[in-house]
Amino acid sequence: MTKLLHFLKSDLARIILALIFFISALILEQTVSKVGALAMYIVALLLSGGRVFVDAVRGILRRDLLDEKFLMSIASVGAMIVGEWREGVAVMLFFLVGETFEHYAVRRSRASIRSLMDICPDEACVVVDGVEQTVDAEDVEVDSVIVIRPGERVPIDSVVISGNADVDTSSMTGESLPVSVSPGSELFSGYIVMNGMLKARTVRLSDESAAARILSLVENANESKSKEESFITSFSKYYTPAVVIIALLVAILPPVFGLKNLEDSVYTALTFLVISCPCALVISVPMAFFGGIGGAASRGILFKGGNVFSKVATVESVAFDKTGTITNGKFEISRVICYGISEVELLSLAASAEQASNHPVAECLRSASNDILPITSASEIAGRGVVAKFDDCECAVGNLSLMHELSVNMNGLNIPDGSVYVAKDGVLVGAVVISDSVKSEAAGSVDSLRRLGVKRTCILSGDREDNVKRVSAAVNIDEIGFQLTPEEKYNKLEEIVLSSKSTMYVGDGINDSPSLARADVGVAMGGVGQDSAIEAADVVIMTDSLSKLPEMILIARKTINISWQNIIFALGVKGLILILGLLGFANMWLAVFADVGVAVLAILNSMRALIAPKNKIT
Repeated sequence: MTKLLHFLKSDLARIILALIFFISALILEQTVSKVGALAMYIVALLLSGGRVFVDAVRGILRRDLLDEKFLMSIASVGAMIVGEWREGVAVMLFFLVGETFEHYAVRRSRASIRSLMDICPDEACVVVDGVEQTVDAEDVEVDSVIVIRPGERVPIDSVVISGNADVDTSSMTGESLPVSVSPGSELFSGYIVMNGMLKARTVRLSDESAAARILSLVENANESKSKEESFITSFSKYYTPAVVIIALLVAILPPVFGLKNLEDSVYTALTFLVISCPCALVISVPMAFFGGIGGAASRGILFKGGNVFSKVATVESVAFDKTGTITNGKFEISRVICYGISEVELLSLAASAEQASNHPVAECLRSASNDILPITSASEIAGRGVVAKFDDCECAVGNLSLMHELSVNMNGLNIPDGSVYVAKDGVLVGAVVISDSVKSEAAGSVDSLRRLGVKRTCILSGDREDNVKRVSAAVNIDEIGFQLTPEEKYNKLEEIVLSSKSTMYVGDGINDSPSLARADVGVAMGGVGQDSAIEAADVVIMTDSLSKLPEMILIARKTINISWQNIIFALGVKGLILILGLLGFANMWLAVFADVGVAVLAILNSMRALIAPKNKIT
């Protein structure tokens, strides 16, 4: 019974019942009684247009007379008054069909965004005094220990403290391949644990988690209108009053001058009103951008508003941060230089001396050897390196400044700048050349950007010249800036912005906030969990993959194209039929097509924006 009542309240039920009465009225009109047919037509009209009439009255009370529901109500009731019963009901019936289709299309357009709404579980399993308790996620405090079992979503941003598992990050990053996590790994809310049980310590409150911030970002994205949407808003302010005035003139002037009788003139004016309804424009253009935002979000690309699309679509220059953006941000040993000892012994000394340091270079050196020697003491000298004492010797591992400070003889040695030097008992025994590896997809992504029309690429980095040149050569970048302070990087970017139509800056979102904000389009890479990324950037790419950049441009261009297709199609068809209507060649049925038919076709076209284009550039 409940399902039946729910169905009877639906648009589909109203359409079916209105059609039954409409068809019955058609039969009665031809066979039995026109009075009975009129009664049937009125019931069909109320079933299909009741809500529209109520909304039109509310509009009148709000002094908002010129919306499409007011226009449709006037046209439908007017057609009934002049005796065109079938047309009067048909106008409202087809308008209901169009609205129903629109609601369905909006639901589809929201689907990929709504799927994000389910990424945060409402509850979390918290360990309190050794006992697991299920509580509301929003009540879990920072530094609480939570348990996530296989198949469950991570409720709050946290760090694994025990357990190993593969996690599905696709809802947050758009990446299909699972990621392995172990103690020390970060877990962001929305990840799904695929196998193994994890215990993790929370690092944020529920409403500050990565998923919560992303939901807020996507929910607010449509508040920033694109120039195409702004055009439609401005256009409607002038368009609707103009067509109402023209309709009044069409109804009044011909009878005054004896060109038509009053009934025919009113019918022509009513037809004109139905044709002129701006539904197709008002609905389909914003829906194109809503679909573009949803389609991009499903691919791990978050646009902060419709106004970003046109800037992304016309990018001419792209400036990159280096570390963590073009490179992996993880150090690796590219060369080992030895003097008087073996490579195995050198790496053992270096790894052992770095036991107490948490510097990224130290982590790289520690991973290079399994032969860790016990140390009796160690001291880390900030900005220089480490000095460690073993049972039988003293070892210093660090940069050139540390070697000079310890009076280690460096004369005549051909060692690349930036190497990590290793000295034993005051004598240099070797050096380890450490570099940051370039992302595997970087070169191909930069090449794809060029094929999409990007004319200028640049790396802006605070790193040394040799490192920046190495990375630039690996990915074929046009220009480089090295050893730049944040202020110098900002000033260099300013020069590029002023000389280009649209400039994109791509950074990791941690220390690039000024540059992300200054560029026409700021793109934060790997922005999951990073406050600065979401605050400063126009687009947040939820993975570290540079391949998302050309994909982002393709999505923006597709969305812009769809919006303009809708504008041109709707205005073109309506303009043609409006002229036919003024000349008396368009009846109410053609008017319904010009309104509902054009709107449905434009909505169908808008739904294509939900399907993000694959990154295939020829």
